[in-house]
Amino acid sequence: MTGNPRTRAVVIAGLGLAVTGALIGALWAWIAPPIHAIVAMTHSGGRVRDYLGTDSGHFFDAPCLMLGLLTVLAVVAAVLVWQWREHRGPAMVVALSAGMAAVAVVASAVGALLVRLSYGAVNFDTVPLSGKPSVAYVIQAPPVFFSDQPLQLVTTLVWPVAIAALVCAMLAAAHTRDDLGGLPAGDQPSLAQPKEPEASVS
Repeated sequence: MTGNPRTRAVVIAGLGLAVTGALIGALWAWIAPPIHAIVAMTHSGGRVRDYLGTDSGHFFDAPCLMLGLLTVLAVVAAVLVWQWREHRGPAMVVALSAGMAAVAVVASAVGALLVRLSYGAVNFDTVPLSGKPSVAYVIQAPPVFFSDQPLQLVTTLVWPVAIAALVCAMLAAAHTRDDLGGLPAGDQPSLAQPKEPEASVS
């Protein structure tokens, strides 16, 4: 890749984070707990369903796992990008933010796809029932988001962006140099005023 070194650094950071999103989604799909449910036929011919044990809590646990993974990645990515001393600045923060947004989108999409492939889509109205009483046990894929409301979806996708930006802001605020350490110490412009030469005493 040719061109401006800063541009290359921004592109590398953004693409690297986007690729990491697929790994995060795969890891989430592996550790996210599925939801076990039972479907039964009532005496009146209607269907009822319930979740076994504490499995209903997985509707909250699974999205929390995704947020936790994204939070850890946001903190680590921000610290690693900060170590790229010569490229510190607004452009890198923008690339980091865009990359974390891409991570959230890719991780959510890959995670949802993998659990759907693993557990399938459950339609409780068409689950075949057998036996007396008529019951069926099914496994439901864990959800990526807390709900399907737009605000909930956007919050999950923006969360890692905000965490990464917050870490960068804290690191920048704690730095003692105006250039955030981008230049070697010897190249720093001196702010001290030159002293007037003392008049010689004859």
